[in-house]
Amino acid sequence: MITREELIKEYIEFFRKNKHKQIPSSSLIPINDPTVLFTTAGMHPLVPYLTGQKHPFGKRLVSVQKCVRTGDIDSVGDKVHHTFFEMLGNWSLGDYWKKEAIQFSFDFLTKELKIPLEKLAITCFKGNEDAPKDEESEKIWRSLEISKDRIAFLGKEDNWWGPAGKTGPCGPDTEIFYYTGKTVPKKFDPKDKDWVEIWNDVFMQYEKTKENKYIPLKQKNVDTGMGVERTLAVLNQLEDNYQTPIFHPIIKEIEILSKKKYEGHYKKDMRIIADHIRATTLVLGDDHLVKPSNTEQGYVIRRLIRRAVRYGNRLEIKNNFATKIALIVIETYENYYPELKKNKNFILTQLDEEENKFRKTLESGIKEFEKISKSKKIISGKEAFLLYQSYGFPIELTEELASEKKIKLNMDEYDKEFEKHQHLSRTQSAGMFKSGLSDNSEQTTKLHTATHLLNEALRKVLGKEVKQRGSNITPERLRFDFNFPRKLTEKEIKEVEDLVNKKIKQGLKVERTEGNLQSALKSGAQAEFGHKYPDKVSVYTILDKKEKSGFFSKEICTGPHVKNTKEIGHFKIIKEESSAAGIRRIKAIVED
Repeated sequence: MITREELIKEYIEFFRKNKHKQIPSSSLIPINDPTVLFTTAGMHPLVPYLTGQKHPFGKRLVSVQKCVRTGDIDSVGDKVHHTFFEMLGNWSLGDYWKKEAIQFSFDFLTKELKIPLEKLAITCFKGNEDAPKDEESEKIWRSLEISKDRIAFLGKEDNWWGPAGKTGPCGPDTEIFYYTGKTVPKKFDPKDKDWVEIWNDVFMQYEKTKENKYIPLKQKNVDTGMGVERTLAVLNQLEDNYQTPIFHPIIKEIEILSKKKYEGHYKKDMRIIADHIRATTLVLGDDHLVKPSNTEQGYVIRRLIRRAVRYGNRLEIKNNFATKIALIVIETYENYYPELKKNKNFILTQLDEEENKFRKTLESGIKEFEKISKSKKIISGKEAFLLYQSYGFPIELTEELASEKKIKLNMDEYDKEFEKHQHLSRTQSAGMFKSGLSDNSEQTTKLHTATHLLNEALRKVLGKEVKQRGSNITPERLRFDFNFPRKLTEKEIKEVEDLVNKKIKQGLKVERTEGNLQSALKSGAQAEFGHKYPDKVSVYTILDKKEKSGFFSKEICTGPHVKNTKEIGHFKIIKEESSAAGIRRIKAIVED
């Protein structure tokens, strides 16, 4: 049986032989990106380079990226959906184009992985009023002996990527499918579920404007993706991703804990537990050390743990089990992601505490639900909110229980009740915010540079031991987390604010350079604590001749930034608060 490690090694080595540089997997918590709670794809950390900024490693890149997508939580339990997954990807940033990209995909699948040609099929973009039919891709596939019967043209909903926001890079894609059934049909039918997508080549050749026009990009990019879990199932001729070597030891442990077998009607329950604890372990193990909570990433962690515990309860697992599964997950991934080993105690402590909390109320909460739902066709929003407030039931759990009983839930009323008590948007649990992924608006750009000024101002006012522990920037405000043991005084806040505004008024030049990571750190460049950087990095320096070093601020960052600090406007701190133990948070805005 082909293992995860073998697949990843083969993929990386193939593209390295073809002049691609390997880049490390980025954190699961995006840096300076308000658009998503988690890193959702391999291209996510590369957004600045898709619009022309030079990548320190060059124009050809390859990686295996850890990803989390929360939009599929309700689909987890079937054969193929996951919350956490690994994405193999290769990129061309203005270098090779369709011919080479398709050839690479074809050669890797047929020559390296030895997949028979007759088991492959292709989809291409059929064209619309915005862009023509992708006959170029079809022609390339035909030259590789893919028959016309095995190529289907589909619309924008199937064969087009992006833009991630309202505007930005986008373009047609061509997808590769593998036949998982017994006898391969001569003609490819995309609706036949035995054809499983295993690879996607995206050709970013357009930019969508604010006027909804699609104009050709000066720099054309190739962005490809192949999911490790799904590809392993295909290569090992398995219909179920949860039977691959990745999940096999996890499922085995759940069988031992529950004294039940995976085969049969326990499959869904076991898949949900395996997926959710695996995802939670990887998120908790990230160096940002996010804890279960009622907001943002912490809310998703809490929801996943509680959902797993609920399904463990259905399997009659009496004692805490999350940490037992987490240990297997850590062992599986620690060689690729050493932060899991480093943060092992944190992972196990958080899992155990959250499971204890929920177990105390789960049984009584389910009894309360049974009482509320008895002989009813609809559950009121007030009743659903009572379950949330008194028993810690996420609304999704109440929805699930109601769905199983074919009872409706008054969500409008629930939302009104919820708004009275908290400001957690339900879209956060789906992982998305209102901005676009590649938001490089003028206001966001100003706030990026203001964040660098704030970082250095805090170090000058509070002491050099202050380090950045995270940031989040939207067009409306910046949010900056840093280590400090106590609340800032009014005087300290004013000193920091005044120093930032002083540097803005001085009109300091902002300069971007590229270089070696270690050299950049030795030169005084600041780096976010716990964030993984490649060997080559971009450095933004805010020059200041009055400083001995010749600069006020120097940080490893992908941008975007203003050219001169006078472009920023007036900086104002609107809030200073605790974010976690020993971590403070500042929220600030810039005004004209």
